[in-house]
Amino acid sequence: MAMIPEETIIPKIYFIRGKKVMLDRDLAELYGVENKRLGEQVKRNINKFPGDFMFQLTKKEIGDLRSQFATANLSMKSRVLPTVFTEHGVLMLANVLNSERANTVSIQIIRIFTKMREMIVTQKDILLKIEQIERKGLSHDQSIKQIFTVLKQLIGEKPKPRVEIGFKTRWPG
Repeated sequence: MAMIPEETIIPKIYFIRGKKVMLDRDLAELYGVENKRLGEQVKRNINKFPGDFMFQLTKKEIGDLRSQFATANLSMKSRVLPTVFTEHGVLMLANVLNSERANTVSIQIIRIFTKMREMIVTQKDILLKIEQIERKGLSHDQSIKQIFTVLKQLIGEKPKPRVEIGFKTRWPG
């Protein structure tokens, strides 16, 4: 089976309730099954999907998603609120669907989730380093300001007329 491009999967990952999740409709499309069949498999194996693996969206969350992402495939007309799956839910869903395509796509999705997690950790590290540099910079800023103040004072002083020193002879004149 051909790999699905990351560019197809990444826009289907949303951040809801502090978790990265994917909509049931998007997963059904990627897995090559009808959303109805996906839901049936979940219901048959509900004990494999605790609350941290999947949850149902509220109407407010659907509205928020629609306003944030024009590409979100959400309709307010549907009688059933969409279900979303976390990274672990995606993996479990592939197991209950038990198809080669679901397994392959699931592996791709898990790899993308992992990349995203690594990127977030890397960004946090970078932000911490920037913060440290800023703190050091602030203390250095004060020192640099003092140096410039002294330099300006030195440059700004007009030279006083010098008193001549040395041997002087007076000629009558």
